[in-house]
Amino acid sequence: MFGVYCKRLQLLVPTSVTHFHCFQKLLPFSRSYSSLLGSDIDDDDDDDKPQGHSFTVSYLINSFGFSPKLALSLSKKHRVRFDSPEKPDSVVKLLKHHGFNGTQISEIVKKLPTLLLCNAEKTLEPKLQFFDSVGLSATTLAWVVSYNQRILGQSLERSLRPCYDIIKSLPIPHNMVAVFLKNSNRAFGVKMLSNLVPNVSVLRAIQVPESCISFYVTYHPLVLSPETGKFKESVNKIINLGILPPSFTFMKALQVISQMDASKWRRKTEFYRKCGWTEDDFLLAFRKNPMFMSLSEEKCSSKIEFLVNKMGWQPAEVADRPDILTHSLEKSIIPRCSVIRVLQYKGLMKKGELSQATMLINSRKRFLDRFVTKYKDQAPELLSIFQGQMSLAELGVGFEERDGVKQL
Repeated sequence: MFGVYCKRLQLLVPTSVTHFHCFQKLLPFSRSYSSLLGSDIDDDDDDDKPQGHSFTVSYLINSFGFSPKLALSLSKKHRVRFDSPEKPDSVVKLLKHHGFNGTQISEIVKKLPTLLLCNAEKTLEPKLQFFDSVGLSATTLAWVVSYNQRILGQSLERSLRPCYDIIKSLPIPHNMVAVFLKNSNRAFGVKMLSNLVPNVSVLRAIQVPESCISFYVTYHPLVLSPETGKFKESVNKIINLGILPPSFTFMKALQVISQMDASKWRRKTEFYRKCGWTEDDFLLAFRKNPMFMSLSEEKCSSKIEFLVNKMGWQPAEVADRPDILTHSLEKSIIPRCSVIRVLQYKGLMKKGELSQATMLINSRKRFLDRFVTKYKDQAPELLSIFQGQMSLAELGVGFEERDGVKQL
């Protein structure tokens, strides 16, 4: 039935109509959603009130420019129902008064539609005033909430105030509190934030630099939010892998370890063994840049297969430069390797003259200056090759084939 309703509505509502003022002209607010679809709305929820349901969907379309499909989905999924515009209008009016623009309000409603059901004066206004009292301007708060809508759904007394007391005890510069709130969507709550305090103490006790702690608390609070016993296990595991706490790599490793359980860790290590890495290769790569472990096996497989089978690398060479695995195969690795092959083909660069790994890790600008612009007279096609506008085949050049790592 839902598909039928959407098709019927599309016949009445031009697909180009997306903005509020256009919807107002096409769909007067006094007209209910049911008047557009017919009077035979078949609602799957037995406790739905047809009038309130259709009015809600109509309101979401008219006020926020949502598609009929999205409006209906939000209304059903979140059980948002109202029979008149007074309550949602008061919420929208209050948000605008506090500096939220139309786009931000639409995004908030899309992710937290139940906000439209709250009492603007008694529930929402005190929260907005609280954030203002702790130094978050209207513009800043609007920016934070556009990323982290959960904070407006939290209880002021049971969550927001206690959470802010915890935040004040953490190594977060005052001018970075808004950034923390933006990044703490999944970690925001008294229980999870309470774990940050003892976990920060654990890191300080093993001499992790305060700058590293502050950075991760601010930008990646979820990494420091596990229960302290489990957090200590992760810390000890990283130390046993040979990564020293004073290095910034230690926190990268902690970020990776916090995202996977023991079974996922074993699956990942087994994957790299099948790629030709020894245990020492894996440990070397992890100590240099643990972030490669957070990448999908499919993406890493295609990169290693290309570097080994097309470029003639040994698997151990890839392990020695794990940063390469964090680069895009299509946007970075292949274009750069193509430039290198042309330079070698034309005799402008000898094999082994310069580490290929170094070429791949250089910044884009440095690579262009050093290997494209420098040879623009001898090989003017290099820029087109780098940008993907010309293929190696057009020059009669190809990558070397060798039996190595097969696509896993």
